[in-house]
Amino acid sequence: MKPSHIEHIGIAVRSLDESIRFYEEVLGLQCYNIEEVKDQKVRTAFFQVGDTKLELLESTEQDGPISKYIEKKGEGIHHIAYAVENIEQKLKTAEEHGIRLIDKQPRKGAEGLDIAFLHPKSTHGVLTELCEDKTRNRINS
Repeated sequence: MKPSHIEHIGIAVRSLDESIRFYEEVLGLQCYNIEEVKDQKVRTAFFQVGDTKLELLESTEQDGPISKYIEKKGEGIHHIAYAVENIEQKLKTAEEHGIRLIDKQPRKGAEGLDIAFLHPKSTHGVLTELCEDKTRNRINS
């Protein structure tokens, strides 16, 4: 599969406003993008840290996946996302290796990326996201 880099680390938070304040005022980072992904029932805020991004995730609905995650596990690291090329083939390869797919086909995520999740029960407890930016030049795989 060989991802090119960690695209982002997703962090579940109760409040984007409170969390953004921490990342900006205490850590000195700058939020460069806030957007809502309606079909995922989430608002996101992004920070660039070197070559990696942090994605804060706030649920927009009580029955949303982030709300359920926080209810069960509390705020904290939700997932790790890897940048890949040819996401469709990467999903097929993962499935051939017995990995349980949450998404059998890519869907649109924040920042216009094509995304797909691998189930944490088959990735050693880590919710794993594959991301492909089809608007940029292809990355090496």
